[in-house]
Amino acid sequence: MTAAELVIEMNGICTAFGSHVVHKDLELGVRRGEILAIAGGSGSGKSVLLREMTLLQRPDSGTVRLFGEDTATLDRAQGIALRRRWGVMFQKGGLFSALDVRENVGLPLRERGEKDEAAIDTAADAKLALTGLPPEAGLKFPGELSGGMLKRAALARALALDPELLFLDEPTSGLDPASAAGVNELILRTHALYQGMTIVMITHDLDLLWKVSHRVAVLGECKVLATGTMDELSQHTHPIVRAYFVDTPAHAHRAPATV
Repeated sequence: MTAAELVIEMNGICTAFGSHVVHKDLELGVRRGEILAIAGGSGSGKSVLLREMTLLQRPDSGTVRLFGEDTATLDRAQGIALRRRWGVMFQKGGLFSALDVRENVGLPLRERGEKDEAAIDTAADAKLALTGLPPEAGLKFPGELSGGMLKRAALARALALDPELLFLDEPTSGLDPASAAGVNELILRTHALYQGMTIVMITHDLDLLWKVSHRVAVLGECKVLATGTMDELSQHTHPIVRAYFVDTPAHAHRAPATV
């Protein structure tokens, strides 16, 4: 695979907190236009990896390249420009409690320098509608939303700048099965709408792994143990990888075709 086909390249990543090693010589590539899920047990380094991908944390060593750019060489202005090419949906929403939902969704536009408040509100309303929220949801505060609605509002904010790359941190955690299924469908619909968008999601949700992801990267032993489709990984012999297929849904829950 050529570098032009990779949106994210992580090579030789080493990360430690004191004596606790999180990543050691980790390698991972994310293909343009795919939905890649990152799975692994508690403490396997999923959240740390996400922070390194989104420039919230630097690894101790190794190279992180985003859209072909070596992130270690970027100056402040270049870093800001690069960050505007992706959106992040945080696990617990990450919305500001003092702002209503419409204001939260419009915030990235204001931070980019947009001045027309009416245009910002219109754009925010459009993103909320795209995620399936009713118009009145924009006037509520985050604390007034149900778990499923909060996830949708967080996704609307992540989409505010029409990103090329979307990060989803445990998008279905804490949801009942019906709400989780709705989020699954929403992710697929968003990916189809934004043709060419790359999605990276951290999840342990088997339905997401089978029904939504094109490929899955399984973390363990401080590295990426295996990467492939769920069908491919179901034949893997490593015990950590195999653990994801104990009592897993039947093959009726297959993932989409690989990009």
